[in-house]
Amino acid sequence: MKTRAVLACGSVLLALLAGACDTETGPPEPDPTGTAKNPVKLSFLAYGPEEEVAAMQSTVDKFNNDNPTTQVKLVQADDADEVIDLLASKTPPDVYLLSQRDLAEVSKQGLNQPLEELLDSRGVDFGDFYKRDSVEAFSLDSRLQCMPYGVSPMVMYYNSDLIDWETMKAKGLNAPASHSAWTLDQFADAAEFASSRPGAKGVYIEPTLEGIAPFIYSGDGQLFDDQREPTTLALSEDSSREALVKTMDILRSDKLTLTPRQLRKESALDRFKKGKLGMIAGYRNLVPELRKTPSLNFDVMPMPVLDTNTTVGDVSGLCISAEPKSVSAAANFIVDMISGESVSRVAEAGYLVPSNNEVSEGDSFLQPDQRPAHAEVFNRSVRDIVSPPLLDSWADLEDAVHKPLYKLFYNRVLNLEELTDAIDEASKPILENQDEPSATSTE
Repeated sequence: MKTRAVLACGSVLLALLAGACDTETGPPEPDPTGTAKNPVKLSFLAYGPEEEVAAMQSTVDKFNNDNPTTQVKLVQADDADEVIDLLASKTPPDVYLLSQRDLAEVSKQGLNQPLEELLDSRGVDFGDFYKRDSVEAFSLDSRLQCMPYGVSPMVMYYNSDLIDWETMKAKGLNAPASHSAWTLDQFADAAEFASSRPGAKGVYIEPTLEGIAPFIYSGDGQLFDDQREPTTLALSEDSSREALVKTMDILRSDKLTLTPRQLRKESALDRFKKGKLGMIAGYRNLVPELRKTPSLNFDVMPMPVLDTNTTVGDVSGLCISAEPKSVSAAANFIVDMISGESVSRVAEAGYLVPSNNEVSEGDSFLQPDQRPAHAEVFNRSVRDIVSPPLLDSWADLEDAVHKPLYKLFYNRVLNLEELTDAIDEASKPILENQDEPSATSTE
């Protein structure tokens, strides 16, 4: 499976580079040329936590100082959803940060333009300096639609006071040998060990498709019936049900995980920060939040393995709008934003897993003097990300299946066959009504 993935990714990269030589579209329209007195003015739409956006602002300020003929203004969106709203406005941004899950909608509406020719002509090396999985994630119709910026895999955060591997081994429990991988049985033992502490619970996984996806994929199940043109979820397939049987045996245990009543009183994240929860799944953006509690000792592990190493990811990219004020100026700005110096400045805020390999393997991201001690887990887990099909709206799909999925976690009596059938059935109106078939470059 890994070999096929690498070959598929290599094909995408070759297609991108070959596309850079395509001249059938003819020469581009001449761009406005700015001067120091009358610079080209670009807008850059970004979203994220205040500290991360502030770091982006510092990169914009440096670009403006170094490039007096182009001046960029950063505009902050509340979240990824607002980016879509602002793109459809009368004054869309020239450059913008986009979640990969919104790529299908943006590309379908013609709100961006492919970048491989612009970046290739500026010497950007897609193959060696950027995570191939992230390049593939932003490739559609064999063209690079946006330049990958961040790629954060879901990992398992754990409280290292509640879960002490050496103590577990001394008690004869099944503890992992390293932070490279661990089994579902070891995950269950860790949850049970944390739950043995007074007032603590072992683990919390959000009752969403995103929450259960790593477990289904790891058990060789499938979330969708087809990766290119899904028409239904596939939780009722035998392999998916088998993965769920093993997983839900842990995630439904009142002894190991939080009940709805407990969650109404206090969120899982708050409990984790207070040392009352052993493990919680999340992305890199949890790190700065957890660091705000100095007494909290935490680290990260990959998602547990049933059969194969898999997880899901939060991928972001930099895009150029369909009609920016200057295509060349916008492309120059993106090249500056993805440079090692610029990405390092943003990575230091602690939220970003850079797509830039040089930065992700350096101290500005790994931050060895801060928690988590094993930040390299994020880098290793990137290669295990399974990208979902490009949908018009992932949020609509989550809403449609919320009720039966919630019951899968919390019904007193579990009828797995009935609930997985209900989840798949609830997904069909959403997936069958996609405006046009979605596509992933892997296929």
